[in-house]
Amino acid sequence: MTTPANSPFPANGRFAVLDSLAIVDVAGADAGAFLHTQLSNDIESLDTGAARLAGYCSPKGRLLASMLVWRTEQSIRMLMSADLVTAFVKRLSMFVLRAKAKVTDVSASHVAVGFAGEATGALSRLFPVMPDTVHGAVSNETGSLIRVPDAPFGHKRFVWIASRETFDTQRPVLVEQLEEGPASLWDWLDIHAGEPRITAATYEQFVPQMINFEVLGGVNFKKGCYPGQEVVARSQYRGTIKRRAMLAHTQAAMAGDEVFDSADPGQPCGMVVNAAPAPTGGFDCLVEIKLAALESASVHVGSASGPALSFMPLPYALPVEN
Repeated sequence: MTTPANSPFPANGRFAVLDSLAIVDVAGADAGAFLHTQLSNDIESLDTGAARLAGYCSPKGRLLASMLVWRTEQSIRMLMSADLVTAFVKRLSMFVLRAKAKVTDVSASHVAVGFAGEATGALSRLFPVMPDTVHGAVSNETGSLIRVPDAPFGHKRFVWIASRETFDTQRPVLVEQLEEGPASLWDWLDIHAGEPRITAATYEQFVPQMINFEVLGGVNFKKGCYPGQEVVARSQYRGTIKRRAMLAHTQAAMAGDEVFDSADPGQPCGMVVNAAPAPTGGFDCLVEIKLAALESASVHVGSASGPALSFMPLPYALPVEN
């Protein structure tokens, strides 16, 4: 594939160390059954060849964390925002009770590395067989490799989760083949994939549907109960979803910033879920917003006179409400 002139990727691709993400293990004979009762997705049926998005909700159905979940030979592993991991491990551990499961933050010994652009050649040294579908996963002695939604310009993206010792050994070889980039570029790619990440700035702010989480496969409506399940199900089946996450560009924004419709400046109409510097300047964002406010000619960050938001198409379709 030829790299377009306006692509943020050099011809040989990029990798980035994702230290803003934490890695959590749940190990033990009951790990799958336990997580199945705690997360919004089906964990019991998860096999070693796939990863799934999932959310951890409060009893009111508000997301306390979002994560990518997959199985290894030893545990069920989760990738989530590092600024939530301490509270998440503490809270989740409170509900283990008699289950044979132990929740551990392994971020000190393991690292997540993102790859985008023309990186498959370099990765094939580590993983001779690579996942060929989004959220496919493979594992070997070097760790786990998960394919995630593609980058703009059609480039494939992968996350490699490895021990820090393994990564430190392989890093000099990777640098010879790929350009190392900033983690903020990975955040920008996640935003353009339309995949939200709950962070400390948006803790307990959103029911999953408000940030398109069920569209992305992060909610299973046929599984059994989990915290907040009744609220999430009621939002899906008994009411019209009036808020969604949309892709937007602005000159300045941070996760947790409120957004305002200039036609109704007295109260916020939404919130920035994630924001990252755009390669061409300004910031690209995922913005949770009232659908009615999208009809406004003027939506702004911070106040009705703050930086204006310019909305862009999402890379997937949202359900049409009847």
